[in-house]
Amino acid sequence: MRLLAARPGEGKIPPRDTGYAQVVFTIPNLISLLRLGLIPVFLWLLFGKDDPAGAGSVFFVIAWSDWIDGYLARRLNQVSELGKLLDPLADRIAVAVAVVFGWVAGVLAPWFAAALIVRESLVGLAAIVVFARGADRSVEVRYLGKVATFMVYSAVTWFYWADGWDWEWLEISALVVGIIGLAIYYYVLADYARDLRAKLAAVDNRSST
Repeated sequence: MRLLAARPGEGKIPPRDTGYAQVVFTIPNLISLLRLGLIPVFLWLLFGKDDPAGAGSVFFVIAWSDWIDGYLARRLNQVSELGKLLDPLADRIAVAVAVVFGWVAGVLAPWFAAALIVRESLVGLAAIVVFARGADRSVEVRYLGKVATFMVYSAVTWFYWADGWDWEWLEISALVVGIIGLAIYYYVLADYARDLRAKLAAVDNRSST
């Protein structure tokens, strides 16, 4: 018989701290990891099996599943800092691999691949500048930017399919859509450059006060 009353919660097993697992092992994060895991499969199909069409199909899955993890993160309230890193990381690596190795394999036209590489390099450089200067990292997504991404991703996929299946009509379609998408890409990039200048000016103003 206990002479003293038990304190509230005494004797109970404390709940396990599942916060880490809940943040890391979310459905959107697992999808992003799966997208990253498909990149070696893409390279194996392109060079190991000499199957550009198969590689293009894998890129199609990687690229167009991008909206799924973002949608599920918002829908399931599973937005996490890790997810904010994994999602764009999967996009950047997948596009870089598809463009660079597509150029090496002769699937993509050199001028098209070079234009995409320059654009992505400028975006990456801007991100480094923002981080180094401590500027506002938020990005105002433009609708035209989404349109350009849709067109460029479609063009890249079509180039792979056209090369693998020898579909000349699809290669012509990829050229037309790719050129328009690139033009919009660079137009939107100019808007982002103006945003970057404004953010850096705000940092300078804070430093001077």
